[in-house]
Amino acid sequence: MLFDTHVHLNINQFDEDREEVLQRAKETGVEYMVVVGFDRETIPKALELAENNPSMYAAVGWHPVDAIDMEDKDLEWIEELASHPKVVAIGEMGLDYHWDKSPKETQKEVLRKQIQLAKRVGLPIIIHNREATEDIIEILREENAAEVGGIMHCYNDSADFVQECLDMNFYISLGGPVTFKNATDPKEVAKVVPLDRLLVETDCPFLAPHPNRGKRNEPAYVKLVAEKIAELKEISFEEVSDATTNNAFKLFKINP
Repeated sequence: MLFDTHVHLNINQFDEDREEVLQRAKETGVEYMVVVGFDRETIPKALELAENNPSMYAAVGWHPVDAIDMEDKDLEWIEELASHPKVVAIGEMGLDYHWDKSPKETQKEVLRKQIQLAKRVGLPIIIHNREATEDIIEILREENAAEVGGIMHCYNDSADFVQECLDMNFYISLGGPVTFKNATDPKEVAKVVPLDRLLVETDCPFLAPHPNRGKRNEPAYVKLVAEKIAELKEISFEEVSDATTNNAFKLFKINP
């Protein structure tokens, strides 16, 4: 059994064949998933999917690329939705210095507000990080994010920062890049992260694992991620799938 902790089945790339995608996931052993809503359009769709599928859950938050668009009423809305029985996390949130749509200071302010919100409602957070690791760690520390913990989603930095994340009560989630032939950092991370602090994800439709790199990603492919981690850790696939699934249950407070 596998738990894909980060999917975007709520966006239009899946409008044509969403049910078939879910069926393929089930046939591959992907029993659970969290659908991540990140703006005004995707949050309601995440909730709808979670409500209509017993083994799907939702996360609600505001993506850093669009931080400049977030208004106070959006934050209030997210806080209201946090009490929904299928909402298990706040996010994704974070910093993205690759795209320049939202100024860095605006991104930081929106991240801080969402961490504070998560602490008020007692839910873990999902962190998006692109080229901003040191600033993210600084903000997580200053805002005492360890109080709620969460996920370093699709962790994409060197193993040097892993321990700091673990010390702040975060799980490390790995996706497709761990399977890429030229990606050394994710492979090193997979080796050093303790099994009880590891999660797997697809971030679909993005970052499809080898041999599907460049194609649309989907939850069924999370098995390829787990298989690669097992190979790198020199343990069985079953050990990885069992541990990562149980870790997700624990983090999201899900009783299967």
